[in-house]
Amino acid sequence: MKKQILLFSVIVLILGCKPKYADFEDYPSFSTEWTEMKYSPQGTDFMLWAPTADAVKVNIYNEGIGGEMLKSVDMEKVDNGQWIAKVDEDLSGKFYTFNVCIGKKWLGDTPGVMAKAVGVNGKRAAILDMNSTDPEGWENDKRPVLKSFNDIILYEMHHRDFSIDSLSGIENKGKFLALTEEGTKNIYGQTTGLDHLKELGITHVHILPSYDYASVDETKLDIPQYNWGYDPQNYNVPDGSYSTNPYKPEVRIREFKQMVQSLHKAGIRVIMDVVYNHTFNTEHSNFELTVPGYFYRFNDDGTFANGSGCGNETASEREMVRRYIVESVKHWVKEYHVDGFRFDLMGIHDIETMKAVRTELDKIDPTLFIYGEGWAAAVPQYPEEKLAMKSNTYKMSGVAAFCDEFRDSLRGAWGNDHEGAFVIGKEGYEAGIMFGITGALPHPQLKDRIKDYPKAWAAQPSQMISYVSCHDDHCIGDRLRITDPEADAKQRMRLLKLAETAVLTSQGVPFIFTGDELMRDKKGVKNSYNSPDSINVIDWRLKKEHEDSYNYIKEMIALRKAHPAFRLGTAEKVYQHLEFINPKAKGVVAFRIKGKPEGEEWENIIVILNATAESVKVEVTEGLYKVVCYDGEISPEKGLKDVKGTILTAAPQSATIAYRQ
Repeated sequence: MKKQILLFSVIVLILGCKPKYADFEDYPSFSTEWTEMKYSPQGTDFMLWAPTADAVKVNIYNEGIGGEMLKSVDMEKVDNGQWIAKVDEDLSGKFYTFNVCIGKKWLGDTPGVMAKAVGVNGKRAAILDMNSTDPEGWENDKRPVLKSFNDIILYEMHHRDFSIDSLSGIENKGKFLALTEEGTKNIYGQTTGLDHLKELGITHVHILPSYDYASVDETKLDIPQYNWGYDPQNYNVPDGSYSTNPYKPEVRIREFKQMVQSLHKAGIRVIMDVVYNHTFNTEHSNFELTVPGYFYRFNDDGTFANGSGCGNETASEREMVRRYIVESVKHWVKEYHVDGFRFDLMGIHDIETMKAVRTELDKIDPTLFIYGEGWAAAVPQYPEEKLAMKSNTYKMSGVAAFCDEFRDSLRGAWGNDHEGAFVIGKEGYEAGIMFGITGALPHPQLKDRIKDYPKAWAAQPSQMISYVSCHDDHCIGDRLRITDPEADAKQRMRLLKLAETAVLTSQGVPFIFTGDELMRDKKGVKNSYNSPDSINVIDWRLKKEHEDSYNYIKEMIALRKAHPAFRLGTAEKVYQHLEFINPKAKGVVAFRIKGKPEGEEWENIIVILNATAESVKVEVTEGLYKVVCYDGEISPEKGLKDVKGTILTAAPQSATIAYRQ
């Protein structure tokens, strides 16, 4: 309470007015549709939620940038903090901003907080009929079938990285439309782009932020610019830099829909990376220019809290902030047919908000997937036990989190770039590997018996994202080069295969960083958020150069999809069927999936992950075994060899997979 009183004192000082409400909980709310602009040829209705405003104007423009104002209309205050106005003429193709006055201070133009179409650089909202942006056949677009979250195989990509290579064969390089092109090939005649994704076999594309973000100037796209997009400006409209014409509001909307439509036709679902935890600007953000103070948390001294490390953190626990996040994701699902969301710094949001998101999306389609980073960049200004931190994942049914314990145990800790781990043969990381294999569950065989077994945080295996690298760190190719500098390219490929085998045989949801299947590198750059294309680009020649790596990972994906033993689906089934084998050697993890669970064709599947430089022998139940993966080779259909007896041999620095015939 002291913090809020101090905050209101700051607002009084800045704006020269008395606060209208003593507490954020006192702010009025509304339950009707949160739409700031409704267009028809007969007239356009405007609405802005600005409960602390003394006056509000809506300004109409001909252009999305520059040009003089056509007219300014005073808005009328109505119930629940809403301001409304109507212009009885056809405004199609025009642009608008709101301007809020508090006390005697006009805060400045903003497109509002819920703009769904904007002009270039997102400074003015656009007036259009959203139905006019639907591509041909949009009404028939359907999500690919998904029976279980455990059937998901995620593929994280950045639009520009994936298609900007001059040798990609893609025409719309760096654009939404790149993912609509079929038949694209590299100089060796191998598939690229959309066909590559189909060929690889992933089920979901996770696209880095594609809403309107602030750090790329859309008026200067002829000049090379790069950013990941974690700089939110307008949350509910696609970014113009990925469209073929950022000046025309309808183009970015239609092309985003075309991308989704094309991916759906290819059997691939679309995950949006969303960043509701902070905004690019603070004092001049759309939130602050509309309802100062309400959308953010504050420190005890009245300064903006900074759990995001980006200058601010949003206050998801407040009624209208929570509702804003829920309404926003629903908009992307309904208008753009998006299939799920990855929440950036999810640990800044409160648990109840994430549960509300899950509840509302379940009403639309319970197969929509939600996951995020179960941490923050700094300590948020909200009680930890109420935050959507990784440790609280078990409290959020249907919400998953990244498993950094598994990642760090595979390739080394995030905080020490030169420290390797299991895959380069270091001992002492076996417990973290087993933890990841179970899906971050409190496996009864391990939790009380294995030293250093991490504290479980998932209630179901589908709540754990299994990965070895992602965009905001070294890709696995660079990490191996740094942590094992004496290894040559051939040996690094062996280690990459070993790491990805662990990811794809985990009971969690596997996640592949774009280009890892090609053994890409980023020239050793870790935080490449604004590095040039030369650092971030996917070089499609690597598909030929590292064809062995690509084919191996493609076959591992096919193996996982064909065999339900690797995606059992529930904690109870994991406890019943997944059993770890004591390999009697350090640097080795071995496990058995007993019986033929969930309609499995193979019986008693054995997986051995051998990170040592020597062959190891592992005792198994007596029988005749078909070996389908051995020494960096894989052949799920025909198998590689038969082994009879009680011993399976695992080759050095590789995975062995076999089943009893």
